[in-house]
Amino acid sequence: MPLSDDVKAEIQQGYRDVLAGKGIRARYGQRLMIAEIARYMGDITEDDGKRTSAPAACVVEAGTGTGKTLGYLIAAIPVARALGKTLVISTATVALQDQIISKDLPDLEKHTRLRFEWTLAKGRGRYLCLSRLETRLQDEGHGDSDTMPLFLLDEGREQEPGTREFFEELLGQYGSRQWDGDRDHWPSTIPDDIWRQVTTDHRQCTNRHCAYFDNCAFFDARKGLETADVVVANHDLVLADLALGGGAILPEPENALYIFDEAHHLPDKALNHFAASVPLNSTRQWLKQLGQALVKIQPWLPPSTVASRAVEKVSEASRQLEDCLNRVQEHLLNSIQWEFSDERRTAQWRYPEGELPEQLLALATETRAATAGLVRHLGTMADELQKGFDERKDHELDRDTAEAWYPVIGSFHARAEDQSRLWAAWCESPAPASDDDKPAHRPPPPARWAVRQRWDHAEEVTLYSSPVLADNLLYSRLWSRAHGAVLTSATLTALGRFDRLRSRAGLPADSRYLVVPSSFRYGEMATVEVPPMDALPTDTEGFTAALVKRLPELWAAEKATLVLFTSRRQMNAVRDRLAPDHPGLITTQDDMAKGEVLRHHCERVDAGKPSVLFGVASFAEGIDLPGRYLDHVVITRLPFSVPDDPIEASLAEWVTSRGGNPFMEITVPDASVKLVQAVGRLLRTESDTGRVSILDRRIVSRRYGQLLLDALPPFRRIIQ
Repeated sequence: MPLSDDVKAEIQQGYRDVLAGKGIRARYGQRLMIAEIARYMGDITEDDGKRTSAPAACVVEAGTGTGKTLGYLIAAIPVARALGKTLVISTATVALQDQIISKDLPDLEKHTRLRFEWTLAKGRGRYLCLSRLETRLQDEGHGDSDTMPLFLLDEGREQEPGTREFFEELLGQYGSRQWDGDRDHWPSTIPDDIWRQVTTDHRQCTNRHCAYFDNCAFFDARKGLETADVVVANHDLVLADLALGGGAILPEPENALYIFDEAHHLPDKALNHFAASVPLNSTRQWLKQLGQALVKIQPWLPPSTVASRAVEKVSEASRQLEDCLNRVQEHLLNSIQWEFSDERRTAQWRYPEGELPEQLLALATETRAATAGLVRHLGTMADELQKGFDERKDHELDRDTAEAWYPVIGSFHARAEDQSRLWAAWCESPAPASDDDKPAHRPPPPARWAVRQRWDHAEEVTLYSSPVLADNLLYSRLWSRAHGAVLTSATLTALGRFDRLRSRAGLPADSRYLVVPSSFRYGEMATVEVPPMDALPTDTEGFTAALVKRLPELWAAEKATLVLFTSRRQMNAVRDRLAPDHPGLITTQDDMAKGEVLRHHCERVDAGKPSVLFGVASFAEGIDLPGRYLDHVVITRLPFSVPDDPIEASLAEWVTSRGGNPFMEITVPDASVKLVQAVGRLLRTESDTGRVSILDRRIVSRRYGQLLLDALPPFRRIIQ
């Protein structure tokens, strides 16, 4: 649908209004971005609301300072409304999600004539389940107490997570509407093991049959989805919805225009989402718990009913599965030469080209069948229990039985389904090659591996399977179905090209790509320096000593320094040797929670004291320290991926089989993306200045180093 003059005018007027209302000036890169997104969406042809043009995405790399969020909102909202499609904005982080909901969208509505409704979409597991919370309090023996709840007596005191008082405080804050039940909006971090006790998933949730349905935090949050013009979600939720067929949680892909912000995370998120794992010992533990639950549920079930007979079948399937798991573990322990280092209690074994030995494949096939039987019979039990909620029909089970046991059986059913994904993936055979099938055209086989962990009195063997590339999964489930999709981030190119993203994300052939120029004057604002070093990172001990010698010289001239490591062990070793001579100066990212680390750093800078942050990968991308809070970024080592990562190793194996060079095709481009992200910590606003020091001399002594340097922003270079 070519953009109408009215839509074009709405976009142009909206941009003028928001610039005037916020008192900011237009940016050339932002204007290019707006025009490209609007043009792309206008080029989508449709008939009766269905896309008729070939699948295509619009990929826009927009560096820090572009104002990309405003850019895509101004362009996409009027077009989506004109097309009658829902705009789904997906982010990789909760922080950006909250920023869009609480700041960017309200600002846009406040300062423009655009009128639209928006809502936030998160998975069920991010919200409080009142039914689970009630059960948790009853387990403590206080669910039916006549005494005054303790949260009413101690309103001002923050309770320790996991205590009865803490759970009562959750109930009190939610009941008084001082908290909306969203885990991310609780004032302090709730540990995963505590939160799991008071949330639920789609297998355990009874939906409209729940006594708390009218007060459910999750369904309250979902009410705006059907009428919203803009839905803000995250990559994990989009992928989860697609795995359920699309349209189960979010709008159907055919009726959605997607904006993927922080899009460089999408391929890895997809890999994680479609990966599977089974911890053998932990599985046997929950099978024992299942057996205990079956004993307890039996008296609730009338004899000779479908549910009662299903209990017997579940029990038999559980025993079969446990026997299979025992034989799988025995085979793994006896057939693999596990190599444990002195420092580590973990050993890993990867199956080359994803091929399982014949005996193991036979065991996996048996285990797959046993797991499928358990899933089927647990599903029958869950279905029978769910019927008990319908009071309009006579059924073998009453509502009390359904309410008490549906969430329990649903939980075991979900666990069994997770198990089945791994065994199905382990038993899946690669598509047979045809006579004219060239190696270069064959997709990579899945990565399959096992990890053995040892503790003082126990051990665990965990099996894994993962796709090596997410290209086919994303194309078939997303790009081929979506009405349109925009991908944007500050780092989408690798070595100046989009090839890495195109192949890993499976982007359609007709996709369009744009790198918008930054408003930063890089050459005037910062330098990138490569100082002399006494050792290369390949000499671990020598390089650690060289860092201890060089770092104090580098941070001496600045107030705020960020030192980035690729190894947590090396970070701690350098800290231990430097901290005694520099008391209070160094803070590592492990010293306290991330927000506290950054707050402590800023407080020192505000007090006129120097501050040095030590961090690893998450600090190379996920922190924002503008102005005087950061004037020097030190990169100790080029961020090459860990060589024992099984997915990367499987990908390298596949590239080699095609006659390629894994180092130049995978390792160097991946390092380029990470290096650009790390360097991007320095300049956050147009008034920032500073310098980047790279202490890995391979960037000037190896042939690939020039490629990495040239992919960085055009800082003034100082090579010593």
